[in-house]
Amino acid sequence: MDLFASMKMYVAVVDGGSFAAAADKLGISRAMASKQIQKLEEHLGTRLLNRTTRRLSLTETGRAFYERSAQILGDLEEAEQIAGQMTRTPQGVLRMTIPLSYGQHRLAAIIGNYSQAYPQVQLDISLSDRKIDLIEDGLDLAIRIGAMPQSDLIARKIGAVRSVICAAPGYLARHGVPQSPADLVRHACLGYTLTGGGGDWRLEGAEGQLTIPISGAIKADNGDILRLAALSGAGLLFQPHFIVDDDIAAGRLLRVLPEWQSAEYGVYAVYPSRKHLSAKVRTFVDYLVDALQA
Repeated sequence: MDLFASMKMYVAVVDGGSFAAAADKLGISRAMASKQIQKLEEHLGTRLLNRTTRRLSLTETGRAFYERSAQILGDLEEAEQIAGQMTRTPQGVLRMTIPLSYGQHRLAAIIGNYSQAYPQVQLDISLSDRKIDLIEDGLDLAIRIGAMPQSDLIARKIGAVRSVICAAPGYLARHGVPQSPADLVRHACLGYTLTGGGGDWRLEGAEGQLTIPISGAIKADNGDILRLAALSGAGLLFQPHFIVDDDIAAGRLLRVLPEWQSAEYGVYAVYPSRKHLSAKVRTFVDYLVDALQA
């Protein structure tokens, strides 16, 4: 027996005052409506309605069951309306994780503009370079950089980045400018530990791809910390454009081996499912794509 359907039928009978009215409302025959209530009473092991040829009346148990059933059905209808509205209208809390430096350098202003465009969405942002489990941590969305492994998650590309080699003018004045990738092994290189432990730099140029083992006194799991170390003259830096562009433009950092850089890494918006995608996730991802590709 479908208990939910039977509850719905019972409430319709009580509200309509007859099996005929309930049957018309729900589009079934009167006999079927009567049979469904009979099965409900058998399931509950009690009489809900007193039937006469002229009218129906509720038993004490029937009255209590009606009041609770009507409340449950009303709550369910309200929940369906809320869910439908949230699918159509961006609203509610949007929980996401974003790589720290990418969030600061590329997304901060875009996020601010999105918030003004969609004031009914509250943004709850975790800035972290580590990959967080979306499902386990109850997140709606993640921004991730690099190759996407096979998974059940949906990954939509929103941009691309490359890393370049650079250093402070003072460092290069003291230690010389590398003339080839092989020269890097003799320099203090700032290692990014979230890519293979920071022990190699993988370069791409006209001659193909190279993997250069590097060493240095400083390693970190955040590119901006390494950027600040490079600005102080501590060594060579190999980080994405979005971290170093402003410093290169201002002359605080100088490109080294400009014909060599990293392979292109995709930037992806990652979310659990494309099916029944909420309006807050859909509009936020669309907004990122438009802003980053403008």
